[in-house]
Amino acid sequence: MNTAQAAFTLSELPVPLVFATHRVIRDCNGEFAALFGYERDALINKSFARLYPAIDDFVRTGEMWRDNLPGGAVYYDERIMAATDGRRFWCRVRGRSHNTGDPFAAAVYCFEPIARPVSAANTGLTGRQRQILTLVAQGKTNAAIAEELGLSRRTIEMHRLRMTRALGLANTAELIAWFLNTPPEEGQHRIDN
Repeated sequence: MNTAQAAFTLSELPVPLVFATHRVIRDCNGEFAALFGYERDALINKSFARLYPAIDDFVRTGEMWRDNLPGGAVYYDERIMAATDGRRFWCRVRGRSHNTGDPFAAAVYCFEPIARPVSAANTGLTGRQRQILTLVAQGKTNAAIAEELGLSRRTIEMHRLRMTRALGLANTAELIAWFLNTPPEEGQHRIDN
């Protein structure tokens, strides 16, 4: 049996992968490009900003990852992304930095589409509310979310309360169930993995 370590390029791996430096796409595979509706060459040396619904989402995600992606650690979140045709979809993004001093200097990310609809209700939430809601759905406490986002615990509690009330829900369990099971809007389709 050969114990030599195998080496693979991004193009050989069957999941959407990207290598980036300072949030600029330096290499990606065809699966990543296809997920967003681009040709691979159209993404090389372009900012990740073009893949977000709004620049605020790009900035907010960068702040969160900068604070939570030390060199060598794996970090993930869930967020709404935008394809070239304007279609919005939920994605689970996992990343690993290879620079202990600067998490964006060299990092690899895997993008996994989530079969969760993007409805008028969840796009009506602010970017910060969607960010908090995804962390709540991951089972994180108010204190853990506050630390991760650099906000006060009370701010997280208020966001959760406002979301629950705005959606006419009774508690956090109903809020999470709503988030994970929101039915698609008329004419909207789920993305299947």
